[in-house]
Amino acid sequence: MPRAVYVLALGVFAMVTSEFVVAGLMPQMADGLHVTIPQIGYLITAFAVAMAFGGPFLTVAVTKLRPKQALSVLFAVFLAGNVLAATASDYAVMVVARVITGVASQAFFGVSLSMCAQLTRPEVRGRAIAVTLNGLMLGTLLGLPLSTLIGEHLGWRAAFWAIAVLTVIAALCTAVGVPKLDHAEGGGSLRQELGVFRNRTLWRVLSTSTCVIGATFCAFSYLNPILTEVTGFAAGTVPLLLIAYGAATVIGNSIVGRLADRHALPVLLCGLVLNFFFLVGFALLAHLSVPAVIFMLGIGLVGVTMNPAMVTRVQRTGNARPLVNTIHSSFITFGIVIGSSVGGVAIGHFGLRSPLWLGAAMALAGVATLVPDLLRRERPDHTPEEMPRKVAIRA
Repeated sequence: MPRAVYVLALGVFAMVTSEFVVAGLMPQMADGLHVTIPQIGYLITAFAVAMAFGGPFLTVAVTKLRPKQALSVLFAVFLAGNVLAATASDYAVMVVARVITGVASQAFFGVSLSMCAQLTRPEVRGRAIAVTLNGLMLGTLLGLPLSTLIGEHLGWRAAFWAIAVLTVIAALCTAVGVPKLDHAEGGGSLRQELGVFRNRTLWRVLSTSTCVIGATFCAFSYLNPILTEVTGFAAGTVPLLLIAYGAATVIGNSIVGRLADRHALPVLLCGLVLNFFFLVGFALLAHLSVPAVIFMLGIGLVGVTMNPAMVTRVQRTGNARPLVNTIHSSFITFGIVIGSSVGGVAIGHFGLRSPLWLGAAMALAGVATLVPDLLRRERPDHTPEEMPRKVAIRA
């Protein structure tokens, strides 16, 4: 595996740590900015919305740059956003900072995943994507608790300064450890980048990712209150359970990465079906501690860990260029927004178990998006671009 893939994972780790840092510092930030905790919660929403809607526009803006130059620009924008957050004088400035970092983060995912495709051979591309996305898993497993620990002992501003330092380190490592690459094949022109979206199959493939992540975040967004108020765990136990959940995502991501190249569609089908049963089991038995933990870890094992298979399938249906990867990340973010927001509304009407049932429904919807490919006799992982080469080989 090229060293550059691991370097890209460090950049992803910095981005994800910044995304989740607010969740662990809500009381301190509310006091420091003189607002309510729900208002601090909106900063998470602002980051997600900026990712979903702003990321593709920033990706378009850096399309004409070479990939390594684009990463340098995105690191600079992301660093500026975190410095602004660390020095924010009021809530409005903090909102602006979160928007800036969200937009840069989404564009970074798109460019870095495109570079993964350029740096590796097609037969190991899924594994390379899994290595890069381990930065996402480790951001959940380590980034959130570490930034929370820094914030609790040194103040919430120190947590953002720490992320800024991490961003500089990741940028320097990228400058040294990532080679200069040309544009991805067929890339560089906005018209060429946009042309692939005329493929209706691509939109269905993108919707699968929304369902996979939406189903998972229906549960993940509310694990804390479910585990404490329904299962009955002490508040001090929940962080340990979340670390175990994070460890499950790292393991699952590595397994899926090894299978994604050859079996992307079966992996997604198995993941969605298993997630459906884990979510239903969690909803039915959330009041029992042992089953609740087992089902929670199961969701961690087959939820966001589908990312390598999802990315592989999207790249083969569309292409591996930055804009497709960024739009895909936006669809993933839509899943997060749906899971967290609709799940919250469901709790207000039907109680804390309701997001789990909603997640199960989204998992079934995800299976439905796979049906057309499952019914096809030809392998769905071949793109029109690959078919001429196969015909030539057979000839």
